[in-house]
Amino acid sequence: MKTKLLTTLMLLFALALAACGPAATPAPAPTEAPAEPTEAPAEPTAEPEEEMAPSIAEIAAGDENFSTLVTALDAAGLVETLAGEGEFTVFAPTNDAFAALPEGTVEGLLEDPEGALTSVLLYHVVEGTVTSDVVVTLDSATTLQGEDVTIAVTDEGVMLNDSVMVVTTDIEASNGVIHVIDAVLLPPSMASAEEEMAP
Repeated sequence: MKTKLLTTLMLLFALALAACGPAATPAPAPTEAPAEPTEAPAEPTAEPEEEMAPSIAEIAAGDENFSTLVTALDAAGLVETLAGEGEFTVFAPTNDAFAALPEGTVEGLLEDPEGALTSVLLYHVVEGTVTSDVVVTLDSATTLQGEDVTIAVTDEGVMLNDSVMVVTTDIEASNGVIHVIDAVLLPPSMASAEEEMAP
């Protein structure tokens, strides 16, 4: 009887110890793996600005073949016009073209910068950009001087006023285009006056 009672007490004591043991802690919930670091998008690099083409006046000033033309433009106060905004087509005579004029003509024009010289120079300028592919479709073009220059396509090329040849075309500028010619264009009104004054 005592043995049975002792066994029962031992079982109760063992159960009591088990009940007093540390409570099981729940396993930690799995955490999400940290996201892989992403590289910040590269900032777009600014495209280099296209270099602007020089103006008509700058092209002429940079070409020694146009030194007489530049001198005339400067004397007439037209350099700023052909360096500024706007679109122009210039039929530009070379130094040789000016040299082919009768002796004393260039000097005489330079002595009258606001009159005859300006008239002659503006007779070489057409408003707007008229490239060679358009020039060949025209019979004439009105110049800034007010009178027309005639245009004809011949076997030799484009001819102005029946005597002046276009030798180089489409020199592009920021404010228009240059076509090089082999002689100086004289306004019809001026040419008529010279003929009347001739002996």
